[in-house]
Amino acid sequence: MHKIGRIWKYALGSFEDHKTAEYDNAVCIIRSFIFISYLVTNCFIIAGVIRHWNPPAPSEIHYEA
Repeated sequence: MHKIGRIWKYALGSFEDHKTAEYDNAVCIIRSFIFISYLVTNCFIIAGVIRHWNPPAPSEIHYEA
């Protein structure tokens, strides 16, 4: 599990600066949160596009006066 965490950290961005080594985990959490929020937002956008894809033709609406 530790190896997967390291791979995830390096996949999110470079962590080679020795001056900021103590903040690597915090940076990873923030970048993960940003990534997940982008992913969720994109899923909602795609779901909206699919939902409104080729909507049915408008039917006649009868209004009563």
